[in-house]
Amino acid sequence: MSDGDILAFDVHPHAHPTSPAERAARLVNPGFGKVFTDHMVTLRYADGKGWHDGRVEARAPIPMDPASAVLHYAQEIFEGLKAYALPDGGVSLFRPEANARRFQRSADRLAMPRLPEQAFLDSIAALVEIDREWIPTAEGGSLYLRPFMFASEVFLGVRPAQEYLYVLIASPAGAYFSGGVKPVTLWVSEDYARAAPGGTGAAKCGGNYAASLAPQAAAIAQGCDQVVFLDAVEHRYVEELGGMNVFFVYDDGTVVTPALTGTILEGITRESILTLARRAGHEVRERQVSFDEWRADAASGRLREVFACGTAAVVTPIGAVKWAGGEFRAGGAEPGPVTMALRQSLLDLQRGVAPDPDGWVYRVR
Repeated sequence: MSDGDILAFDVHPHAHPTSPAERAARLVNPGFGKVFTDHMVTLRYADGKGWHDGRVEARAPIPMDPASAVLHYAQEIFEGLKAYALPDGGVSLFRPEANARRFQRSADRLAMPRLPEQAFLDSIAALVEIDREWIPTAEGGSLYLRPFMFASEVFLGVRPAQEYLYVLIASPAGAYFSGGVKPVTLWVSEDYARAAPGGTGAAKCGGNYAASLAPQAAAIAQGCDQVVFLDAVEHRYVEELGGMNVFFVYDDGTVVTPALTGTILEGITRESILTLARRAGHEVRERQVSFDEWRADAASGRLREVFACGTAAVVTPIGAVKWAGGEFRAGGAEPGPVTMALRQSLLDLQRGVAPDPDGWVYRVR
């Protein structure tokens, strides 16, 4: 199966789907990652057979042997993207081709088979079509899509598995900032590193997030919302948050983000922000930013705003920064104007209310 091939999914509708009344009740305040739609997509892979047995079926537990390879050797990757209800009644995705290609790069790093880009897109279209009524129409709402793949072969041995299962599930999500956008507080991790050169930092795999949980717990214990990591070699340069990329805005309007060095996830929101910032007239730079520079520029007033970005929150302003040696703040107590302008530009694109010169909006209905 090549990237351009069309894959058919056998559709087996849920025998007892959620009633319209119950679905409406769940969509009133779905939160994030707690409510799920009626269906899922599954697709299998086997060496010598390739991708096969594509199905749209009722969301249900996945039978798993205790010797399944993923449970022992962690061959697992995932993605995250959203479907949006458009003003004209249609449904769109935002840059899903980029997610498909990153899914392939993650598979390469974890020695897993590549899922063809078209199969990735077709699976999403199939699930969105059958669960269309689960997309929130309230302001700020979306349908979060979670494609993932894991080694399903039953064996104990350190080698790439020969069988895999691809699954796609969906979860309606409400507005991330229900009480308005407020700056978050960061804890700088000086004892832990998210990823090292030559590791899996650029792949979207579960192990990277598991490694961030202990430092994230330390951040919460310090009264902070999120952890931010420094590089693993010199423990000097800012890399990213536990699940978001970071940006700095200076007094001359320059927008800076840490350069991709193989240890930082190639965020699709990150790349989109870079394009939108250039289009808005900002000078944009990708380079290393040291923690000492961050503190010094905040103290001098040269650094005016800091924000993080990712699929779930889109753009999150950053306020106070804490570490073992103290605390500082860049900018005021409210989100900065550049941060909010870029956030709004991105939201308008995603929701189909702004021109789309780059063809980022992918209509599935």
